[in-house]
Order: sequence, then structure tokens, then C-alpha cells
Amino acid sequence: MVIVLGIESSCDETAAALVRSDRTVLAQHIASQDDAHRPYGGVVPEIAARAHAERLTPLIAATLADAGMTLAQVDAVAATAGPGLIGGVMVGLVTAKALAMASDKPLLAINHLEGHALSPRLADPDLHFPYMLLLVSGGHCQLLLVEGVGRYKRLATTIDDALGEAFDKSAKLLGLGYPGGPAVERLAAEGDPKAVPLPRPLLGSKEPHFSFAGLKSAVLRAKQSGEHRDADIAASFQQAAIDCLIDRTRRAIAKAGPVEALVVAGGVAANAAIRKALEALAGEHGLRFVAPPMALCTDNAAMIAWAGIERLALGQSDPLDFVARPRWPLDPDAAPARGAGVKA
Repeated sequence: MVIVLGIESSCDETAAALVRSDRTVLAQHIASQDDAHRPYGGVVPEIAARAHAERLTPLIAATLADAGMTLAQVDAVAATAGPGLIGGVMVGLVTAKALAMASDKPLLAINHLEGHALSPRLADPDLHFPYMLLLVSGGHCQLLLVEGVGRYKRLATTIDDALGEAFDKSAKLLGLGYPGGPAVERLAAEGDPKAVPLPRPLLGSKEPHFSFAGLKSAVLRAKQSGEHRDADIAASFQQAAIDCLIDRTRRAIAKAGPVEALVVAGGVAANAAIRKALEALAGEHGLRFVAPPMALCTDNAAMIAWAGIERLALGQSDPLDFVARPRWPLDPDAAPARGAGVKA
């Protein structure tokens, strides 16, 4: 059995985990920075990087202690090497390099998006390639055909905002605080999803790309009008987002060819209403629906360790001079989406 130490520090979660190749999570710790960023309504990169530097070493020590292990008993060290807030990414990657060099273990520089893409396989041993992946988080909204480890075909991306960002900004507009996604979901449960007429950007368009900037602006106008309850705005926003996700994903399934399953991953995958709608869509197409446990949806180190295990099994590792990357597409050969900005 192979055991990999995983490190995650790409945004505002400092995390370490020990995962064994039989899919057992031996130990893990996650330190949230929500309290530090809440006064600003979003993540402040400098604060995040400083917090990672302060917390990561004791977090790794606690994870090893919980598992009753020493670094010498670990087979490899995996760390997020991008994409993400570059200061935080550098903290985690430099720490992993030091540990790998000191213990003479292989280093695995993991693409954070690949961690999300492979995380469902950590929880579900019956999930086989290829599968359709909807990756939805604060920084990314993509549809990918996952053909194997390191083999990803991007079918769609957002041309402006990611859905998680739209949730967070809408929460801020409604005075719900940070983090916004769970707050919007809670408030939406008290509202009428048909009460506020909101747009469904790109609904029915030929290419399965996403756009959420206009929806976010419509939430602002609905709030400023003073004509609607906040709960109705939240419910209508969430329903509009779901309608867009389902329409775009349905079109991507038609383009993808034969797949075994429809998989959702990323922080927004924790939204119960979104999961329910995607499960129904999968049923329409005779596909398995797979969503990782809630603990594997948000940023975590277990998924980074598991991606390391998957790569190590293929004989892969990375040099100690691997450079951290603020941007790192899973499919670098994908054609730019028409009208897309740099986020795509």
C-alpha cells in the first residue's frame, strides 16, 4: 500500500491529509480562514498567504501524529502547484519540496483542478474512465470529458464569472456575508424560485459555455428595486443558475460521446438543489450520477493526496524545481471560448 501526504493551500483553506492507495483517509486537518476574510466579503490574497505560512507546518505535524506516523513512513509528498492565489500556492509547494527533499521522497506537483476532477474516484472505486465532469467552484466553471489521469478534454467553460463567484457576489449584494454559497442556499429554501424574473444567460445556445455575469447584475437590480424579498431573490437566483447548468450540461453530454457517468465536483457541488437537478439529468440520459462526499467538494488535501496516488501509480513524479502556477488549464489545447476573458 502506498501512502501519500497531501498539501492544499490554493485559496483560503490550509489543509493536510494522509491517504492510502486503498482509498483510506488515514488523517486530515483543514484550517478555515473564514473569520479572517469575512470583514472584507471575500478572500484577501495577502492575508491568505500569511495564514498558510503560519498554519501549514503545525497542521502537517498534527496530521502525521493523528495517523501515528512519521515522514519517513510516507511514500511521497503531493501539493497543489496551481492554479490559485500564487502566494498561497507557493507556501504549500515550497513546504512540500522541503519535506520531499529532506525525506528523499518523490514530489508530486498537483493541478488543483485535477484534484477536484479525480476526487470522486477516491470515494467511489466503481467510477471508471471516461466520465463527464461538471467542475463548479469559486474560480472555475467547466465541463470536461475525463478520459484518464492527465487526459482531459474541455467541452465548455465560463466566458466571464464562475458560478461560485456569482453565488458569493450575490450573497454580498443580499447582505448575507461570507462564505456566500451556503448562505444563499439557506435563504433560497425560504423563497419562491419563480418570484423574481431573472435571465438565463446563454440558455439554448449551440456551444455549452457558461455566463453568469449578467445573472449577477440582475440580482443587483432586483435588490435595488426594493420590490422583492431577499429570500425570493436568492431562490430565483439559485433556480436560474440551476437552469443554466442543466441546459449547458445537457448539450455537453450530447457532444461528449459515450460516457459512464455524470460527475460533479468543486465547492458548488455541495449545493443540494444543484445535486438533485444534476441527478435527474443523469437519469434522463441513463448515466450514473456521482458526487463526492461534502468533505471532498470544498478545497481539501485528501483530493490532492489521491491525485498524487493516481499519478504515482503511473510512474509519474516532478522535479524539485517545479514552478508554482497561478493559471494551469487541464486542457491547454482547448480553443478559446468566443467572447471569453482570461478566466476561461
